[in-house]
Amino acid sequence: MGMLDDKVVLITGSGSGLGRAAALVFAREGARIVGIDIRPETNDETVALVRGAGGDMVSLAPVDLTDPDQVQQAVDEAAGAYGGLDVIHNNAAVIRFGPIPDYSVDDWRVTVTGELGIPFFVSKSAWPHLVRRGGGVIINVASVAGMIGGSVPPMVGHSAANAGIIGMTRQFALEGAPHGIRAVAISPGPTLTPLSDRDLGDDQAARDAITAKTLLKRFARPEEIVELAAFLASDRASYITGTNYPVDGGATAW
Repeated sequence: MGMLDDKVVLITGSGSGLGRAAALVFAREGARIVGIDIRPETNDETVALVRGAGGDMVSLAPVDLTDPDQVQQAVDEAAGAYGGLDVIHNNAAVIRFGPIPDYSVDDWRVTVTGELGIPFFVSKSAWPHLVRRGGGVIINVASVAGMIGGSVPPMVGHSAANAGIIGMTRQFALEGAPHGIRAVAISPGPTLTPLSDRDLGDDQAARDAITAKTLLKRFARPEEIVELAAFLASDRASYITGTNYPVDGGATAW
């Protein structure tokens, strides 16, 4: 028996990185997965991996999650795939980094929409489906950047958007409680995904600067983040709502 048997989980950004890891872990725990991504080819790869491991997943792609109309259509299709929704795992994000003097208004708007707007659009669209289900769970993937500053890379938009995600999660929990909806945020520290590994390349100085604030002096693996998400999505976490969990190797401890 898995922790998530018979749960229907919608995962955004399921084509790679944390989203792909979440699909595999949630499916391992018995959930049926609906994965939404902008890239059909990578999302299809995730579906193949999940099904190859004995799980159940369908893909909705391409979907531009910064477009509220596309989000509404995709979420309604997701609810129809397995007859409802139980868990919304808001993982997808679009981010631009840069120092304040060089950070354009367009950079700001892209990042705030891509990090804070997407989970709002998805959760707003999914809300009626969760209410009809008699409740459910919204998990918002934020970042320790919403809790502490960071210099590598410069992250003014990223910090602001993720502080917003953490605050929005509290409000989701407050408004969702009468409907049986729980809301929880997870704030990963530095996490090495295939994309971040590619971008960092052989720049060891940048890698060391990013992990220096952690007590463990290393990046997290995606699986180390999403194992917590699977527990929080389950009925074992039924008394947990309205809070934020840093998974950061100790970066916020000092």
